[in-house]
Amino acid sequence: MTARLLSTTFVVALAGAAFTTLPLRAAQAGHTHASGSVAADAEGAAGLVKIVREATERFKDVEVAKNEGYGLQFGCVSGPDYGAMGMHFVNFPLVTDGELDATRPEIVIYEPLPNGQLKLIGADYLVLADAWNSKHDGPPQLNGQLFHLFEAPNRFGLPSFYTLHVWAWKENPTGTFVNWHSNVSCDAAAGK
Repeated sequence: MTARLLSTTFVVALAGAAFTTLPLRAAQAGHTHASGSVAADAEGAAGLVKIVREATERFKDVEVAKNEGYGLQFGCVSGPDYGAMGMHFVNFPLVTDGELDATRPEIVIYEPLPNGQLKLIGADYLVLADAWNSKHDGPPQLNGQLFHLFEAPNRFGLPSFYTLHVWAWKENPTGTFVNWHSNVSCDAAAGK
């Protein structure tokens, strides 16, 4: 799949992500992740947020992200009822490499501000399912956080993919790892 085609179909997929997210196959089969305790889960979650903050702090300046290969692929993504996701700056070589590394997110996410600036609010990890499944026996996770699976065929025309949002720079009252952020707005992006 060419980067341009992937870019176009990727935009559509992210825009509708919250409406079609399916649990991972492991979750559907009743499997649990290895930590087995609430304390370990919280430690893993906090650890992942810390890793994301350390890995993305330099991207508070969006020009740094652009210089490192991240580019805005579409406007600000908002949902009808769930808040917004914000503006996704995507690094396509990282999306298509079939690997996940908590220190190298495939996507960095910004919220547009009324003053025209962009505020870094989180990261999104994304891997195509076929690429992941060809090298791994189970679904992806980072620090115990399971990825959401979007199966194919889907209304977006994308092959199946896994994704995990991490709202590391703006607390989300509905959860650190959910797709939509209830306190993010695209209002300042209107007309851009």
